[in-house]
Amino acid sequence: MAAKDPAATAQPGSDWELVWNDEFDGTGLPDAAKWTYDVGGHGWGNNEKQFYTQARLENARQHDGKLHITARREAWEGNDYTSARVISSGLGDFQYGRFEIRAKLPAARGSWAAIWMMPSDWDFSQGGWPDVGEIDIMEHVGHDPGVIHASAHSRDYQWQKGTQKTGTISVPRATEAFHTYVLEWSENRLAAYVDDALYFEYLNEGDGEGKWPYVKPFYLILNVAVGGEWGMVKGIDEAAFPQTMEVDYVRVYRATH
Repeated sequence: MAAKDPAATAQPGSDWELVWNDEFDGTGLPDAAKWTYDVGGHGWGNNEKQFYTQARLENARQHDGKLHITARREAWEGNDYTSARVISSGLGDFQYGRFEIRAKLPAARGSWAAIWMMPSDWDFSQGGWPDVGEIDIMEHVGHDPGVIHASAHSRDYQWQKGTQKTGTISVPRATEAFHTYVLEWSENRLAAYVDDALYFEYLNEGDGEGKWPYVKPFYLILNVAVGGEWGMVKGIDEAAFPQTMEVDYVRVYRATH
């Protein structure tokens, strides 16, 4: 397969300049110069059932021009499933820009695929969520196929209070075909698109970090969870695993003016 050239494909317009990307044209593990891993199996605050492994081909590998993140039903470190949470932390930290991730999503009931961002100067062990901020570019739970969510979480706007800033869109073939999940982030605006369709927009209200903590670098996260408070609302279809999120590319653009 010929390598993908982002310069030869549709660009988001003259207002944006490509500054970071991965086309996943290699083989084996994700490029260690661009990606690392969150590792562990402690439920991640959501009662999730997987153990996130590190540098394990069965859970994260490049193949056929795509990154495959696969959740498997297998015993591992006291958990019943394995998966991967691949992150750009320390290697790709971004403040503002346009983020394009083209992906095909898993379909099983009990799967919870996500493309999202967390602050670069923060670690999950430190606590303090959601005050630090979280940007969800795409979330998809298998029991609600084809419904795509984008959200922003902060101290004042969060799902535990039912106040998070969020939007949804129906993408009927999200588990069968590739779609481009897009975030545009500036000092005054968060906006999410699927392909060219805007479905979430949140404007900075000017009331400080309690509502708008998106004033610092964030890193990208790509993962497939199993279960969790949201993912297993209707249980887990154990027989449907393994389940994979395929990622065709990740491209980050900077505004030119």
